[in-house]
Amino acid sequence: MSHRPEPSNPRQLSLFDDAVSAPAALSTLSAPGLPAGPFAAQPPSSATPTEAATENTTEASIAADVPGAASAAATAAPATAPAPEFRHPRSQRELLLNGHRVGYELRRSRRRSIGFVVATEGLSVSAPRWVGQAEIEAALREKSAWILRKLQEQRERGARLAAAKVDWREGGSVPFLGDTVILLLDPRTTGAVLHTEAQALPGVPRLVLHLGLPQGAAAEQIRDLVQSWLQRQAKRVFEERCALFAQRLNVRMTRLSLSSASTRWGSASRDGSIRLNWRLVHFGLPVIDYVVTHELAHLREMNHSPAFWDVVRSALPGFEAARGVLRHEVLPEL
Repeated sequence: MSHRPEPSNPRQLSLFDDAVSAPAALSTLSAPGLPAGPFAAQPPSSATPTEAATENTTEASIAADVPGAASAAATAAPATAPAPEFRHPRSQRELLLNGHRVGYELRRSRRRSIGFVVATEGLSVSAPRWVGQAEIEAALREKSAWILRKLQEQRERGARLAAAKVDWREGGSVPFLGDTVILLLDPRTTGAVLHTEAQALPGVPRLVLHLGLPQGAAAEQIRDLVQSWLQRQAKRVFEERCALFAQRLNVRMTRLSLSSASTRWGSASRDGSIRLNWRLVHFGLPVIDYVVTHELAHLREMNHSPAFWDVVRSALPGFEAARGVLRHEVLPEL
């Protein structure tokens, strides 16, 4: 989860997360240790707002550890599988990094340093026009461990996104409040009605959403009806949780509204307005309660100082666990 820099006199603060599914989660890095002059650090480019080019500094938005390059030890062991390859769909160059063949996209720009961006597509490299290919490859080799780790993380993230994609048909499923809801086309139903199967076997989803649609309904019809139902439930649940935690924090919320922001879970304004991303309804209550508490706490501390986190902790001890889920969980692609 990352936060935008706070203005000196903030009127609104927002809660951000790198794991929202709409934009690709990025890992960015600038090549350190380069000589001064044409390789000096420059501020982030407005064309790539998530990329920070800094000298001798690494900024990575994904932090899970994955195995590095395969070892060549164990001479008595059977032949090992070839090392995974990583290839950007717009790759023009390729390089062997610790036994892994990496095809990358190279972009020339006016920037003053060599920058790397690892997204679900693969590795993109930005370099000044006057930097030679040998220097670019040297920078890549110097940071090969970081690049390979991030490429593997993004490949795994892409697989999780693909697995989480909703199949808009009868028998498909969507996450709701941390549980699984099965979709059922039921022309006898008006709108969408949630049924609970109290006698469901262990491991079998107990929630079934009956949709008032014919058996031949198109995927778009099913998606629109389910999303409309999810948004209504989100408003209901958020209002309940906001009322509970506003009382705990002794603050007054003047207005609650839903948002569909692609990179923002919530925001708070000095006038008491709270905005929450409706897709939080996919998560269990502990995560929803964390975002609600975070935004309501801003009505007392419009910053992210230690005093702010003390306010959050006073209403929600142990919030760190929920924040971790919010950072790393993959939402379904709707």
